[in-house]
Amino acid sequence: MKKLYFLLCFIASTSVLQAQSNCIIKVINTEDNSVLAGVSIALNNKNIGTTNSKGLATINSSAANITLQFTRVDFEKNNVTINLPYTDTLLVKLTASKKLLDEVVLVSSTRNNQQIENSPLKVEVLGLEEMQEEAVIKPAGIASILGDISGVQIQQSSQVTANANVRIQGLDGRYTQILKDGLPLYDGFSGGFGILSIPPLDLKQVELIKGSASTLYGGGAIGGLINIISRKPSSKQEAIFSVNKTTLKETNINAYLSKKYKKIGYTFFAGYNYQKAVDVNKDTFSDVPFLNGLVLHPRLFFYPNKNATITLGYTGTFEKRNGGDMLALGGKPNAMHQYFENNTINRNSYEFVVQQNLADKKKLEFKSSISTFNRNIINNNINFTGNQLNYYTEASYFAPYKNNSFVTGINVNGDRFNKITNNIPLQNFKNNTIGAFVQNTLNIKENTTIETGLRNDYHFTYGNFILPRLAVFHRFHKHWATRAGVGFGYKTPNALAPQNTDYGIQDILPLPSTIKAEKSTGYNAEVNYKYTWANGNNVFINQAFFLTQLNNPVVGTELSSGYVSFANKANPIITKGYDTYIRTEINEWELYAGYTLTIAERKYLASNQFVLLTPKHRFAFTLVRDFEEEGFRLGIEGSYTGAQHRSDYTKTPGYFFMAGMVEQKIGKHFSAVLNAENILNYKQSTVETLFTGSTAYPSFKALWAPIDGRVINLSVKYKL
Repeated sequence: MKKLYFLLCFIASTSVLQAQSNCIIKVINTEDNSVLAGVSIALNNKNIGTTNSKGLATINSSAANITLQFTRVDFEKNNVTINLPYTDTLLVKLTASKKLLDEVVLVSSTRNNQQIENSPLKVEVLGLEEMQEEAVIKPAGIASILGDISGVQIQQSSQVTANANVRIQGLDGRYTQILKDGLPLYDGFSGGFGILSIPPLDLKQVELIKGSASTLYGGGAIGGLINIISRKPSSKQEAIFSVNKTTLKETNINAYLSKKYKKIGYTFFAGYNYQKAVDVNKDTFSDVPFLNGLVLHPRLFFYPNKNATITLGYTGTFEKRNGGDMLALGGKPNAMHQYFENNTINRNSYEFVVQQNLADKKKLEFKSSISTFNRNIINNNINFTGNQLNYYTEASYFAPYKNNSFVTGINVNGDRFNKITNNIPLQNFKNNTIGAFVQNTLNIKENTTIETGLRNDYHFTYGNFILPRLAVFHRFHKHWATRAGVGFGYKTPNALAPQNTDYGIQDILPLPSTIKAEKSTGYNAEVNYKYTWANGNNVFINQAFFLTQLNNPVVGTELSSGYVSFANKANPIITKGYDTYIRTEINEWELYAGYTLTIAERKYLASNQFVLLTPKHRFAFTLVRDFEEEGFRLGIEGSYTGAQHRSDYTKTPGYFFMAGMVEQKIGKHFSAVLNAENILNYKQSTVETLFTGSTAYPSFKALWAPIDGRVINLSVKYKL
């Protein structure tokens, strides 16, 4: 009887073993067929294996037909159905994700082609996916998406023109340097309306550096730096067309085309923006100005050989922007309704870039740009026309050697402001600078990177500036890392540099001969934590601390005569605080949340030292889910901006801002997006009037909250 029992048990166990089938799997990269380690393999959403260093894994199952899910954080998910038993090795290919996380993103702002995760210089990137999303939410400019980043404040400086500038870590907008493809943009007279007229559809990504970056890019990058990277052509024909309409009577029409051939390539962007003037709060003044604008950006790429690229580009921005009393704008002014301001803007920029890859991964680059900016301002007081010429030329050389990489270069840059009409106190002026820089990045084993940099600029008016920089990155563990750094900067005085509140150009006095350049020292330190688990889920947490001291600050003072004069102050402006953000993806839900504490003080004052219009507390988040199978995308964002101090030292209330969007793909080529901004309809005008004085002679208050209210827009996009 026992023999029969053991025989039955043996037969049963043999049957079970025969029902379990093994399968050997090999996972490779679609692009270059290299093996992929760390790929998670799941069955029915349960992890059953991970590929080893050779890209191999073995799984077993009792089912005859199974569907396996293959995921890795930097690759697109792939589902494979197989019939078991499977006698051969199953070959699975994964394609690199279009929305790479920080650890696989390469940035150009660091100048050394280093992965963003391991860079000693902290860089945050808004990638192609964010640009394409913003192109159907806010097609005309990138101001809105920059304001979603912790530590960044978009400050509207004029109700009449809707002009705005970017403030980082509590410093004024003039301390944020804006580049496009590594070439300086928008400062002084040409600084007006800069970020309002950079369309996101034309961009590959936006790179943001918080804190001092003057050693790499010269004077001005004291609060931070924004490098806007244009798209480049690929071998596949690209064509994107979009139309957007809003409840605030705005229309946007954009088109992008690109193609790369064997020896030549091109990109072409054209965008048209039309906005009717709207009085949202019914106080007779426009809260949204009239706008009629066109942006053109064609570029040609030449590839004389596989190691060289030559780029020729042109950018043209042409705008009419009018604001003021609605009756005056409508052509029906009277004694009480006559205030207006009309702006006509023409901006033309030309670029020439040569990149030559040499042996041993060395690279030589030459780039040059020249731009002209013409603006005509007509209001109740003046009819003024002026222009500004900007130029920049740089030659740089990159050379890796063992554990080091070197970047060195020289550049010349400058600007020239000319009055075409002579009815303002300001006189013509110019700035010319020649500089040289060197940077060394030393990798110590696999965990530590030390970066040192030195720049020497000679300004023909304000003298010599030596700007050293030191930054260190260290990875304690695969989950934990830290950064720390210190950098020096400077900013030469410019009476036309963007301010938190726009001054009328007719009221600005020339700079005194005794005025000096501002100098800064910036410190930063941070700790990072990241963790990745099955099915592509991941979390990244950053805790950063910052401190910037701005010496000899140039401050504008409104005199009793109405004129504005600028002078240095003896004691500094100091901004300090911390910035915390978390970025995570869980079950295909993507969350970004950040909080910034900013303490900004004007030490040159005996009391009330706080920097005006600077919130101490700010929180922002975005939550997005892409339902790929349904062709549906959902997103929501929100922020809280804490109390700010007005010029009379009273405090504003804090306020919440909410927005949401849904996108539905229609067939293979079309998609529609419905978006709502400022869902809570919070407006500054619900708290206070936006002007003092009479309607005939208004004085507009500084802006600390939205004034345009709730806005709903519908966009339709065609993509080839």
